[in-house]
Amino acid sequence: MEKQKKSYLYAVLVVLFWSTIPSAFKISLRHLDVLPLLFYASLVSIIIFFLCLLFSKKLFLLKTFSKKDYLYSALLGFLNPLLYYCVIFKSYILLPAQQAQPLNFVWPITLVLLSIPILKQKIKPRDILAIFISFFGVFVISTRGDILGFKIDSPAGVFLALSSTIIWSLFWIYNVRDKRDEVARLFLNFIFGFIFISVAILFFGKIEIPDIKGLVGAAYIGLFEMGVTFILWLKALKLAKTTAHITNLIYLTPFLSLIVVRFAIDEVIIPASVIGLFLIVGGIILQRL
Repeated sequence: MEKQKKSYLYAVLVVLFWSTIPSAFKISLRHLDVLPLLFYASLVSIIIFFLCLLFSKKLFLLKTFSKKDYLYSALLGFLNPLLYYCVIFKSYILLPAQQAQPLNFVWPITLVLLSIPILKQKIKPRDILAIFISFFGVFVISTRGDILGFKIDSPAGVFLALSSTIIWSLFWIYNVRDKRDEVARLFLNFIFGFIFISVAILFFGKIEIPDIKGLVGAAYIGLFEMGVTFILWLKALKLAKTTAHITNLIYLTPFLSLIVVRFAIDEVIIPASVIGLFLIVGGIILQRL
């Protein structure tokens, strides 16, 4: 199989896995609280990254990092997995999956806004239009289509879903500045994140022994949201002749997610969710042109 075909295969697998994640979040959160779910999911992802480093003979890289590198990993580990997933899990508790997932998908637009003060990037008129279109989509989803009534069923849930985009954008910006091996640095991020999660459970939660459904849900999230999919995505990008065609496949994810949500957790998809999602994705595509 030629490299480009392998690249598409890996990318399609990633998109398919990621499209199931909103439903996996909702199902898993029925059986585990936020911190225990994050605890077990992070542990699974750590094992995945460790095995990847082991079989690729890159464990030695961990010895080459400086104290500054480890402190940087600790900072990133606090942002992701601890802070990001605590916020996004809580938003899924408060919102239907068909609202939480599209609101979280607005992070590329949030990234543009944060890049202005942090990376000193200039904003263009097209960017302003793209931001307006995407955030109008956010408004449509948040009000469930009642844009004149301006009624939001769960303001806290919407706030948390949008806040998660800020956390993820910050993680992305600071992660891009890190030139270490991708899997090695992500392994360290999750090691530190796991330590933070464990401390948070001691102070703010309790250690839960999950039932089989909770354990399977946590393992699924650790594998296909945090672990294996990241490695497959890196392989897809490395094998691709051009990354543009591969990255564009990501825009299929939220639409496929709605289909999975409809049948996996029996949510009735309302028109406002679909219209709002089209606006959000349309704004992102316009900004990327």
